[in-house]
Amino acid sequence: MKQFISAVSLLVPDYDEGLEFYVNVLGCKLIEDTELEPGKRWVLVAPPGSAETRLLLARADGPEQQAAIGNQAGGRVFLFLTTDNFDRDYAAMSEKGVQFLEAPRREPYGTVAVFQDPFGNKWDLIQPA
Repeated sequence: MKQFISAVSLLVPDYDEGLEFYVNVLGCKLIEDTELEPGKRWVLVAPPGSAETRLLLARADGPEQQAAIGNQAGGRVFLFLTTDNFDRDYAAMSEKGVQFLEAPRREPYGTVAVFQDPFGNKWDLIQPA
């Protein structure tokens, strides 16, 4: 039996704002953007080279979901973007205005720096040791 996580739902204030950051700034590929009903879309993006896991950009619906934008992990790092070349991607992301919350650091498990998307979600950019 094979199982894997195919998508992680990520609350965003607006589909197009989410696409602007994840596709145009981070360089994710747009996998699918399908209108399900007026005002509701199925929007999947994936980092370059990602074979299975996608982000489902979900427009927050209602006050409770809107309050959770950027805080789906209670203030902790929520998502981990693994790279095969930390220096290249750190430089490219910095050049595009990605907000890093710390300088890169070396840990026993790899090189890492925390960044934040425009919606408040914290990410690790990490190159495994």
